[in-house]
Amino acid sequence: MAYRYIALIDAAYRAERPLTGDAEHGLRAMDMHQCMQTAAFTLYVSGDTPTIRLSGSGVIIGHLFSRSGAPITNEAEIPHHSDGARLRRLILENCWGAYLIIQPGPDNSHDLEITRDPEGGMPCFHHVDADAGFLASDLELPTRMGLYRKRIDWESILHRLIYPDIKTSRTGLDRFEELLPGIRLTLRGSSASTHTEWSPWDFVGRGRRHDNSDVAAAAVRSATDTVVGAWAMTDRSALLELSGGLDSSIVGASLKGSAAHVVCCTMVTPVPGADERQYACQIADLLGATLDVQTLRFEYGLHDFDQHPQPASPRVGMLQHATDTIMELARRRHGAASFFSGGGGDTVFCYLTTAAPAADAFRVLGFQQGFRAIRNLAELHQCTLWRAGRLTVSKLVRPPESPYRAIHELINPANIECAPEKHPWLDAPDAALPGDRERIFALATTQVYRDSAPRGLRRHLRLPLLSQPVMEASLRTPSWMWISDSHNRAVARKAFADVLPTDVITRRSKGSFAGYVGALYARNRERIRDYLLDGHLQAHGILDARALRQSTDRDLAPRDCSYERVLELCMVENWVRHQI
Repeated sequence: MAYRYIALIDAAYRAERPLTGDAEHGLRAMDMHQCMQTAAFTLYVSGDTPTIRLSGSGVIIGHLFSRSGAPITNEAEIPHHSDGARLRRLILENCWGAYLIIQPGPDNSHDLEITRDPEGGMPCFHHVDADAGFLASDLELPTRMGLYRKRIDWESILHRLIYPDIKTSRTGLDRFEELLPGIRLTLRGSSASTHTEWSPWDFVGRGRRHDNSDVAAAAVRSATDTVVGAWAMTDRSALLELSGGLDSSIVGASLKGSAAHVVCCTMVTPVPGADERQYACQIADLLGATLDVQTLRFEYGLHDFDQHPQPASPRVGMLQHATDTIMELARRRHGAASFFSGGGGDTVFCYLTTAAPAADAFRVLGFQQGFRAIRNLAELHQCTLWRAGRLTVSKLVRPPESPYRAIHELINPANIECAPEKHPWLDAPDAALPGDRERIFALATTQVYRDSAPRGLRRHLRLPLLSQPVMEASLRTPSWMWISDSHNRAVARKAFADVLPTDVITRRSKGSFAGYVGALYARNRERIRDYLLDGHLQAHGILDARALRQSTDRDLAPRDCSYERVLELCMVENWVRHQI
């Protein structure tokens, strides 16, 4: 199982006061042992969870690496500083990994400072109430210990449906919050406040950008190889999910010659559109690895599937569940210790479908380079220079769009007045470039990826393209470089051109599971309608029942994706039912 911990904080949970029988039984049942006790908290961890004790009663939970990829296992290998804030800054500047830092407050009192790594590899949930509270890696630990009783937060559920791409600190459960990646939580008594310790905006400004695409490509290659190599050395065996596209292929290329035994898995469907074996085979051959080809059968994709009860927010839908089922079965067959995925690569490698990169080039480099970017844009999207230029000018003169885009489809009109909760990465500087806005806004949405893959609760899920070093190297590469030579993700292609097969490097499209999901919906449309109309969302007045009936009674037209919203409702309804 993935690493687990629970830190009991404040007076009521200190070790000198006995835990209840339920709590003690819960700890024994989950193989948790006491790791550290201070005046402010008592930490319990699972047997294989790495920890590093810090001077001044602090601790790091999880994996920490140097920028070269060397594992850090004791405090002597960390840049030293007696000031807690400076120590956090030194770790963020000189290290990376999947970790959580717990430190006493500045005056070494009972206050706590908790910092989560920028990629979110180490989960952190928290609950503070009056004089007691906890930090935990997952929902099961505090619930089985009797420290938290689940209750649905219906306001958060409504927000989740109206702003589906925004991850906030609120989960779907009342007073059970998540510390977002790169954020520090300060606990003072019963009060809590958050502060941004790492922000993608720090890597896109003047003075931080790469001014040469060769340098940029080398930085992206070095960061990716380092991260993949470090995780491969840690895990020793891995199941690589191959979609056939560029991103998972890059992860595969970085695994070549690594310390891990690698098995690859790719999926096909009973309907056309998702067969990527032609490309996945080439990456498996590059690695000298077995390629496990699995069919995503229709019976895997049920809307009312029996899901793992631990995800604290509704993010696992039909396709995610089906994929998760196949990957976990494949991992067990091959005995792999972890999952490797190229998830997030499109976003990190700046796969924008707007004119923003050309607008950025005009604003920073002037007319000549801006016009070159327009030519690249036109060739990339197979449109005229006139159209590419017009869209670029529009990006330059129009005010930036808000990243908080409400979706009211199939929501009861009485509930549409729902203000968005802020995400720290969506607060753009006034002078931000259009392309930087779009890619950082998109980067914030990738924080839901781990929530969508509950297999990461059982074994480690490695998303190396969302690691801190790869994000930083990619952010420092300006948006117009990513469309050079009329290719999307051009810098990533250049970075791995010497190792990836030509077919993969030059391809412009990828298979899709849309046909499979659409077929699932068509087969189960009536059951899905009844499931929602008889469910908790309807009982709490969240759904527009009339609009839902109209939507599910209508046959799908070609390229009609309206079913996606209905299936999103099913995802949330199914999660609610498993909590209640």
